[in-house]
Amino acid sequence: MILIPAIDLLDNCAVRLFKGNYDEKTIYSTEPWKLAEGFERNGATLLHLVDLNGARNQIGINTESISKIRKSSKLKIQLGGGIRDKEKLEYYDSIGIDRFILGTAAVNNPELLDFALKKYGEDRIVVAVDARDGIVKIAGWEVDSGVKYLDLLEKMQQAGIRNIIFTDIAQDGTLAGPNLNAYKEILSRYNFQVIASGGISSLKDIMALSSLGTSVPMYGVITGKALYEGKIDLAEAITSLGSD
Repeated sequence: MILIPAIDLLDNCAVRLFKGNYDEKTIYSTEPWKLAEGFERNGATLLHLVDLNGARNQIGINTESISKIRKSSKLKIQLGGGIRDKEKLEYYDSIGIDRFILGTAAVNNPELLDFALKKYGEDRIVVAVDARDGIVKIAGWEVDSGVKYLDLLEKMQQAGIRNIIFTDIAQDGTLAGPNLNAYKEILSRYNFQVIASGGISSLKDIMALSSLGTSVPMYGVITGKALYEGKIDLAEAITSLGSD
């Protein structure tokens, strides 16, 4: 299992939201590209980058920061937030983004999902399944899709999706621990490469996700707030996973 540090961009700052609420944000850096450099020095290989303005359809606000992050680091980057048309996919591909995260588009635009899979291949496409009380939320987690997350996962499997990020929104930004039961259920039902996100508070949480005992292992885990607040040492955690 790999550990994936996260940078969430809002108005060109690195922030964390509490349970996805834009009104409850903490700013951790006004120079997010320096965070990426630090993650690389501490052994990370993949960065989870989210354009929170883009998720709300506020286009172009974080363009400069995204470009600086890409140029300042050799990390592979998976990027999400507002990728809802071919032009945005093609732009991010042109600046060297490695993997594209589709959330709202995976629910509302199956044609774009099919286009992305055919053009970029299954390894570069990641679907974000973000749920509260079992229902998928879209558009920056502010809109209820009315779709059960297990139903969406079933559709994604049929569509040929390989990579999934699952977030229990009620846990996100809380440091309350991950929803282990939800991950066990997903891993027992499907053959996705699953990345866990939301609520990670300690190395203990990370190790619990790496040893769920399912036939399909957890692929990765995203952590943000716990890194910023010193509750997880990135280099130590990566070393622990490597020796697990």
